[in-house]
Amino acid sequence: MEALEPRRGRPRKFSAPSRAVTLTLPEHVIAALGAVDSDLSRAIVQLTQPTLGMTPKPAAELSRFGNHAVIVVTPTRALAERTGIEFVPLPDGRALISFRQAMTIAELELLIEDAVDDHRLSTSDHAVFEALAGILRSARRSNDVTLLQRNIIVLEAHRGKPRKARAKN
Repeated sequence: MEALEPRRGRPRKFSAPSRAVTLTLPEHVIAALGAVDSDLSRAIVQLTQPTLGMTPKPAAELSRFGNHAVIVVTPTRALAERTGIEFVPLPDGRALISFRQAMTIAELELLIEDAVDDHRLSTSDHAVFEALAGILRSARRSNDVTLLQRNIIVLEAHRGKPRKARAKN
């Protein structure tokens, strides 16, 4: 899994190929970009995402930060129904993977591999399952990568439903 192997030097800021550029910008634009993100290059990338969102994204890919990465997928009903995955939406229409109930990475990989073999899947669903299976398989076989499970915090909106009374301790 070459994509996560340790590299010398500074960690990559972006998962896509990138290069340094020099810009001359008005002070008020620099201030506005700084309000989006203190790192101006990340602010520019974030602001251009809606335009970039028009280009097709891989069905599943790694999003890296330093020596960690998460899997970002195109959410599909089939993936949620067959694996119990719940999606945490991202601004570009893709999603992170989360689980409501306990599931090991090995159990998830087995469910995904079984689905890849199901010829009833649509072409787009098959692409998501195949890409996800490839990422997990490659990581599992790598001597330089460790698969870790982490917890995330998800806020769920209750539209039109009254809040349950909180228990007092």
